[in-house]
Amino acid sequence: MSVKAFLAYVSLEKNYSSHTVKAYGNDIGDFKRFCKETYDISNIESVSYSQIRSWIVSLVNDSISNRTVNRKIASLKAYYKFLQRVGDIEVNPLAKHKALKTSKKMEVPFSEAEMSALLKQISFKEGFEGIRDQLMIELLYTSGIRRAELIDLQLVDLNLRGGTIKVLGKRNKERIIPLLGGITDLFVQYLIARDELESIVDDDYVFLSKSGHKIYETLVYRVINKYLSEVSQKAKRSPHILRHTFATHLLNKGADLNSVKELLGHSSLASTQVYTHNSIAELKKVHLASHPRNKK
Repeated sequence: MSVKAFLAYVSLEKNYSSHTVKAYGNDIGDFKRFCKETYDISNIESVSYSQIRSWIVSLVNDSISNRTVNRKIASLKAYYKFLQRVGDIEVNPLAKHKALKTSKKMEVPFSEAEMSALLKQISFKEGFEGIRDQLMIELLYTSGIRRAELIDLQLVDLNLRGGTIKVLGKRNKERIIPLLGGITDLFVQYLIARDELESIVDDDYVFLSKSGHKIYETLVYRVINKYLSEVSQKAKRSPHILRHTFATHLLNKGADLNSVKELLGHSSLASTQVYTHNSIAELKKVHLASHPRNKK
């Protein structure tokens, strides 16, 4: 059974996102190249765990993080599980593999002061790109959507009159997200500027480059990093940190965890609870300031 059949399976039957399917294909392709170069093996269905282990060692020696190595091995393990399911192999060579240890990443969200400075004090460029950049930042911060969801947002997903957008999340799950009033106004300004572009290639998509093409991952990252660097010295200034900031600020203001879960598009509360470590600090302040038993 080919890798192509496996990718079709995870895409059509498992309903995984195109981003996940692409990652699976890239990871399996990397291992195939390693086997060809190292062992002159073209068919990876018959490899042993020791050969996979040597790939893991080579990745670590190349300074690939344990987290990335674990993701690559998870892709490979899923492929062998598929082969086992369809009867192409009897034993999954990764059945007893234990993931490499990873340190828990403590992502520090931006403070309310930093976000206020960004949205009130920074001067965005004049014209189409400036309006687009401001809208991207405000939408990521006020809606908590993922970078991929921002990139894939289409015009048919906008309901500006109703004040909502529809996003397609992981595993192709749709969710409706409310918009703040100011974002709706900014959308209107942006769409007017968008219509004035000389040419539009990817007409279905909301966010475009000045050449009229659908925006891409590195463009979004560059925009976020550029403007956030003007108001913050934090090392990590990525679109995901804005999502993290969105969740943390909602929880700090007393938002219900289940509601935040739905807004973020998480499948379980466990995924949302990683954002609570910051809000606990706020809860401690309220507790100490308010409880009658606290000795001041």
